[in-house]
Amino acid sequence: MSLKFRRVALVGKYAESATGTTTDSTREVIADIGHFLREQGCEVSLAEHTWLSTGLTEFSALDVAAIGSDCDLAVVAGGDGTMLGIGRQLARYGTPLIGINQGRLGFMTDIPLGEYRETLALMLAGAYEEDHRTLMHGRVFREGVSVFEAFAMNDVVVNRGAAASMVELRVDVDGHFVANHRADGIIIATPTGSTAYALSAGGPLLHPLVPAWVLVPIAPHTLSNRPIVLADPVEISIEIVAGKDASASFDMQSITSLQHGDRIVVRRSEFRVRFLHPRGWSYFDTLREKLHWNEGGV
Repeated sequence: MSLKFRRVALVGKYAESATGTTTDSTREVIADIGHFLREQGCEVSLAEHTWLSTGLTEFSALDVAAIGSDCDLAVVAGGDGTMLGIGRQLARYGTPLIGINQGRLGFMTDIPLGEYRETLALMLAGAYEEDHRTLMHGRVFREGVSVFEAFAMNDVVVNRGAAASMVELRVDVDGHFVANHRADGIIIATPTGSTAYALSAGGPLLHPLVPAWVLVPIAPHTLSNRPIVLADPVEISIEIVAGKDASASFDMQSITSLQHGDRIVVRRSEFRVRFLHPRGWSYFDTLREKLHWNEGGV
């Protein structure tokens, strides 16, 4: 079979120890996948942090910008956290990503590790489904000045402090006042993130093709403060009205402390993340498997 992807970047799980090195099993997985890709005729490089943490110097190392400009494909071996981290960074380059699940859940890394050889060989030859996911761009404004910004594929979460009582948050949508929420926090989630923290907090599932956000209060003081689905072209603003030690997190990976009067402004990014799935992939199959639907049923 002819190859559709020649230059492939391999991205592994982030370092798992205080020394910055991966476990032996992770190193073996990365080496095995790298050798397999070479056997298929691919020119293989490792993401820089993967190269540093595994010590697999037989492969070259590329930073994110070089992967985006030079590679046809990124193969991600890890869990959803690994995919979130690299997906946000590569979205601006339009680099497609394939996920091999070495984690626990695997909504985004959907190829089982034990089945990757047969599946990946077919995908490298062009047998895949393409799936584009929305990205959020969030900024924190303090006295009118942007002091922090980050992208999020899953969610932007404003949380109360660990030892503090609930926070009071003013929510505006496109400049229109919505409500002051007194709660433990609030989640703005994409359809991709609707299966993550937002689901645990009582939010709905959103199909990836729905151009929408879901706004989910976390343990609201007023039970009528329910999740709401919003069209994703809108701008959502959350202002810290009261409460101590609040913070904003972006995919639970980029975190910043907040002060009274800070505003977190979230818009749809101009970039989208490109996922490639095995031929015949279905979003509903993923939900049924990962959420254990129908188990014990007829």
